[in-house]
Amino acid sequence: MAIKFQYNKTSLGELGKQLKMRQKALPTIKSKESALRSEVKKAKDSAQQFRERYEALGAEYDYMVALWGEFDPDLLRVADVELTIQKIAGVRTPVLQDVLFEQKHYDLFSSPVWYADGVDILKRIARLGIEFEVFNRKTELLDYARRKTTQKVNLYEKVQIPGYEDAIRKIKRFMEDEENLSKSAQK
Repeated sequence: MAIKFQYNKTSLGELGKQLKMRQKALPTIKSKESALRSEVKKAKDSAQQFRERYEALGAEYDYMVALWGEFDPDLLRVADVELTIQKIAGVRTPVLQDVLFEQKHYDLFSSPVWYADGVDILKRIARLGIEFEVFNRKTELLDYARRKTTQKVNLYEKVQIPGYEDAIRKIKRFMEDEENLSKSAQK
């Protein structure tokens, strides 16, 4: 990206301001990138732990697989998922507060004994699945923000700051040459 400029003091001043602004912003953006990188790693680790816990619960579910044929699927459903927003390094991420279930009443005496355990397992599986999805979404948001911040850091470090420094150097040399020419012409 070539920086457009004119060979005069006004352009020199404007380029100087732009350069200072980017040099002051660069450490902040770098720290944001670092914070986002660590948060992405934490979120991925948490998602992995949720996946492992979900697989363990799945094994518990599979243990009773022969009995699930007689389980009433209308007995339990997710009524609501309560989410809040948490800002992490300027990125709004979802946080699971609570999962509300709607459970139909069933007769404890006429229904199988394992229904209570089955309802509990289904609640835990549903909650863990929802938590896993929330963490996946959080990881996606943080990773996207990290990539954008990394792009901005690279843009500042490798393109704009060197470009502005080069343009300022060119303007200063041009103005020095003009001054030298005018002095030599006066002699």
